[in-house]
Amino acid sequence: MPIRTRSPLSAVATAVLCLTFAACARVADAPSTRTVLPVPPGALAVSTWHGGAPVAQASPGSPPRFHGAVRPIDAATRASMRWSWRPGCPVPIDDLRIVEVERFGFDGRVHHGEVIVRRDLAAGVRRVFRTLFEARFPIARMEPIDAFHGDDARAMAADDTSGFNCRWVTGHPGVWSAHAFGLAIDVNPLENPYVTGNAVAPRGAEPFADRSLNAPGMIHAGDVVVRAFAAIGWSWGGSWSTVRDYQHFSANGR
Repeated sequence: MPIRTRSPLSAVATAVLCLTFAACARVADAPSTRTVLPVPPGALAVSTWHGGAPVAQASPGSPPRFHGAVRPIDAATRASMRWSWRPGCPVPIDDLRIVEVERFGFDGRVHHGEVIVRRDLAAGVRRVFRTLFEARFPIARMEPIDAFHGDDARAMAADDTSGFNCRWVTGHPGVWSAHAFGLAIDVNPLENPYVTGNAVAPRGAEPFADRSLNAPGMIHAGDVVVRAFAAIGWSWGGSWSTVRDYQHFSANGR
């Protein structure tokens, strides 16, 4: 995971811009990655997400409803996971599941999302994202890590919420990460960076190392995100003592 040292002056300036325009690094909601189709008056609003299935959003006066599903790794998905899974990984690919959910984006619309976790955790993860949907907690992007060729730094820079990835613990080669077991999920990495001392990852997330901010998509102790994961027995990396991994939730506390 590449780590960049913050400049206090640039961090403050960037934070002001982010809070003023609410548009800092909204990669997932940019026109280049998502298209909002024209909608006649009174019709359902429909959005498309990276070529995925359109998600119907309720018309005004009718609140949107959450839909989610858990499905096994089919042949097409297995073929697409050539960067995140390989023989020798600590979890068999058949023990993983795709959790498909609807999520609110930073544009206020409903979008499709997918995350891969271990089979026995999938139903609980679906409940977490239902809670976040009902709270209208915004999630910038939600694609399996293979969309970024298994590159954690690229996924974080794109503000992608992701789960399974057969990789080492950051800074500890040879030690499997909780992600490698399908036991962890990172949520909105840009707004919730990995912080150790004055070093912050991903690049561009320096303003959000200031946890006194209350910008959309940020996670704070005791909030709806922390409570939703705690309800299924997961813990939050933002409460660690040596480093602060504000994006990170795990079933094993690591």
